[in-house]
Amino acid sequence: MRVAIVTDIHANRQALEAVLAAIDESECESTWCLGDVVGYGADPDACAELIREHAGICLAGNHDLAVTGAMSAEDFSEIARLAAEWTASVISAQTREFLESLAPSDESQPVSLYHASARDPVWEYVLSPLQADLSFEVAPARISVVGHTHVALAFHRFDGEVATGETRHADDELDLSDGHWLLNPGSVGQPRDGDPRAAWLELDTEAWTARWRRTEYDIEGAAWAIRAARLPEPLAERLSFGQ
Repeated sequence: MRVAIVTDIHANRQALEAVLAAIDESECESTWCLGDVVGYGADPDACAELIREHAGICLAGNHDLAVTGAMSAEDFSEIARLAAEWTASVISAQTREFLESLAPSDESQPVSLYHASARDPVWEYVLSPLQADLSFEVAPARISVVGHTHVALAFHRFDGEVATGETRHADDELDLSDGHWLLNPGSVGQPRDGDPRAAWLELDTEAWTARWRRTEYDIEGAAWAIRAARLPEPLAERLSFGQ
């Protein structure tokens, strides 16, 4: 099966709509979301509705959990906390119910799915080979897919070797048929790897291949919506830089 994997949407309707349109034009048969549907952006209800409509699987991210009150936002940055508080005050009952229904991991698929990592599905940022190695030790599947870092990455470990990895760019393709792998699609709504385009991943669970994708979207429109909602200005500014 060929699957489109999205994550870290952060209520960026413009980015999500563009990615979903690109997925419709691809050969992907299903869409999976690894969480953080809301947070930072100005359109939480619209993004929740789009994910409900298009994603066969959706996980809970730390921002989703903070917005519903399932976890505290005390450890968030001030900007993230303000965005979570604003989101909690404006979302519909339907959006809140949807977010409350989500869990941060799913180990029932051909690959293990986590918002953050196998060791800590909510909070751990897997940004180093050591962290990937530790995740390989506890994930039940040979391949895991995670979000949370907002950076497109791939780590791998072959038998008898230590884990290695690197950032991934648009149209990078990998053969996943051997070894252990930890993949991160990058962020739909707020990339932080220097490429402002919305990021997502195509995963083929039969051929065991992965391809990283980037999609242009209306960044100015998303920034305008953030400013119109009177959310913190850096949330609008950073979209143009992919930081």
